Amino acid sequence: MIGDVAVIRCEGRIVAGEEAQSLRAQAEESLLETKKFVLQLAGVTYVDSGGLGAIVRLLGTLRAARGDLKLCGLSPFLQQVFEATNLKELFHTYSTESEAMAAFSQRPQASSQASRAARPKVICVDSSSDLLAYLSALLKQCSYEVYTAKHLSDAATLARSTHPRLAICGPTTQASASAFEKFRQADPQMQILLLPPDFHAAEASQAGSDLVGRIEALLIAQR
Repeated sequence: MIGDVAVIRCEGRIVAGEEAQSLRAQAEESLLETKKFVLQLAGVTYVDSGGLGAIVRLLGTLRAARGDLKLCGLSPFLQQVFEATNLKELFHTYSTESEAMAAFSQRPQASSQASRAARPKVICVDSSSDLLAYLSALLKQCSYEVYTAKHLSDAATLARSTHPRLAICGPTTQASASAFEKFRQADPQMQILLLPPDFHAAEASQAGSDLVGRIEALLIAQR
């Protein structure tokens, strides 16, 4: 803690599994004291989709509580990850820890939200909250209207009420063929995109750009 700001200095890999869980546990230790966080990422050498999802989830938790998360010290690799996934505008990034700290005393800039009118609707389904956070942030930055669900039954209810153009189903949704078929029948016009089993562990920027490309190809073919 530095004043009323929690600073977490990360090193090594932020990936799905123990590393992402360690980041969450470290953040939870300070959540009762403050909702202002700085992630110092100068020592981070690699991040996968699950790890990036954990950072996005922390950002969402803090902003929902009227706090914020600032990032600093991004290496060229991390800069490329955030640019390739279109998440750079979602986060406030700074060169140094002191700049990130000072930003909490500045008046926040008003953000403009794109109109929801013509945005394609997409449902993302998987039991992993980190993966859903990553997918939601990635697709919202690409101007999709995103809904998420951890269970196929909940996703089916969403599909019947929202009529999405596409459903993205993570690896854990494909275990039960009968449940998956019921979900598919919730809206027969809905396209289904299945994520590979190792998607959560893939390098975040490559996984994001490949996924966006697959989505665009499916929606173009659907017209």
